[in-house]
Amino acid sequence: MPPLFALFSSLPWWAWTGFLAFVGLMLALDLGVFHRRSHAVTVREALAWCAVWSGLALGFNLLIRQQLGRQAALEFFTGYLVELCLSVDNVFVFVVIFQYFRVEPRYQHRVLFWGILGALAMRALFIFAGISLLNAFHGVIYLFGLFLVYTGLKLARPKKDEGLEPGRNPLVRLFRRACPVTADFQGGRFFTAEKGQGLFATPLFLVLIVVETTDVLFALDSIPAVIAITRNEFIVFTSNIFAILGLRSLYFAVAGAVQLFRFLNVGLAVILVFVGVKMLLSGCLEIPIGLSLGVIGTVLALSMLASTLPWTNRRDTGCRRPG
Repeated sequence: MPPLFALFSSLPWWAWTGFLAFVGLMLALDLGVFHRRSHAVTVREALAWCAVWSGLALGFNLLIRQQLGRQAALEFFTGYLVELCLSVDNVFVFVVIFQYFRVEPRYQHRVLFWGILGALAMRALFIFAGISLLNAFHGVIYLFGLFLVYTGLKLARPKKDEGLEPGRNPLVRLFRRACPVTADFQGGRFFTAEKGQGLFATPLFLVLIVVETTDVLFALDSIPAVIAITRNEFIVFTSNIFAILGLRSLYFAVAGAVQLFRFLNVGLAVILVFVGVKMLLSGCLEIPIGLSLGVIGTVLALSMLASTLPWTNRRDTGCRRPG
């Protein structure tokens, strides 16, 4: 089979089908049972769901260890940790988006649910395209490495408030020209029928568009970072999906305390540079997965610790997107 099309070479089709069926079942339970009625998600509820998604990821990691071995389990856990860390960036932007459009807390879960559902499909395409390119053209790995190093250095550079305005999103402007939009929210609906005027989109659908496009932008660096950990498409895909599934709960758990993550952007920058350098050196130096996990875990712990030290919080930095 040509390398470009060897997407499902690591595991048989039934493993992919089983995983997708499990994800579909969990999402159906999430929206159809536990969040059937729109309500403001409390921090306690969000923390409980964070524990659920993390527990499922760790349980799946044990299954990988049993079926594929210790190396594969380390790769999954490292990829999951990297993706989870980089997903915190999304939380900062979600805060800005919901504040900008004045979305009521009880409808935010609905937007994130459908937004992340779309993100799963988009990320699957990115993952398979990225691995296909690496299989067909090995030199692409150096382009990925350079891109990650550049992104990491850019993220570490101090920036002033850029005044992010989600309403100026090009897709939002294009959609407004192509489809009529109601002036006000219509509860939790994305579309509504106006008498004698046909179907109208609501501002909540515009919020969904911004959330989707934001995730696509973040996937441009997070997916190459995980591919730097492993080329096993099943591990890249599943670790990415588990991290994204827990992103909604992570948002509701920490949205009110984003100012506490003052140095997280520095830690994320170091992680991106590290995995980028790992890609650049892949032709002459093999960095063990255990060492990679140790470096990533240490950097993350130190950045979180530095954010909590009293002398590092003398200035009010406000809520802004890192990088």
